[in-house]
Amino acid sequence: MDQALDDFSLIETLRYEPQTGFVRLRLHLARLQRSARRLGFPAPRDALTKLNAVVVGASAPLRVRLTFGRAGQTEISAAPFTPLAADAVWRVRIAQARLDSADKLLRMKTTRRSVYEAARAEYSPTEADEVLLLNEKGDVCEGTITSIFLDDGFGVLRTPPISSGLLAGVLRTELICQRKARVGRMGLDDLENGSLYIGNSLRGLIRAQLLRN
Repeated sequence: MDQALDDFSLIETLRYEPQTGFVRLRLHLARLQRSARRLGFPAPRDALTKLNAVVVGASAPLRVRLTFGRAGQTEISAAPFTPLAADAVWRVRIAQARLDSADKLLRMKTTRRSVYEAARAEYSPTEADEVLLLNEKGDVCEGTITSIFLDDGFGVLRTPPISSGLLAGVLRTELICQRKARVGRMGLDDLENGSLYIGNSLRGLIRAQLLRN
């Protein structure tokens, strides 16, 4: 762990589009509320008000970051965001760093980021656009900033279970609720037997090319 258990904040990273508003807002707020409740944080009652305030007058897409602390403080920042091209393909590699499937905080998006930062640091930006992590059992879990999806020919994307030790991603939740994705364990060999995708709520679903080390 990079921080003491009582020294971290919850995070939500949202995409804002001037014509349609916040993307997947309901799911982001639901995850924030659920995580706060499970951790004994106060209810984030002012989150929506502060989110709406930061985008007043925005005329272009934004990346909006919300952090919510144990004492109930909500902080919001916004920056310009350029969506990926529809045909973008990200190069992904496998990290040596491992996730601990017993660490329940991995299921929540927090500022505890050292394992993801260590994984990302294993490769330069010219070597990989994203780095995927396994757990101590060798199960495929997630990327440093993305969830993992595999089109293995059954008509519905497969995505690893939360119990493997990974974030309950907002895009992942949406695809499962829409029955466009199903939960199923996967190993490295599975990634060779289908079309690989990664994604998050900010960027959407991205085609990925696995580069073996």
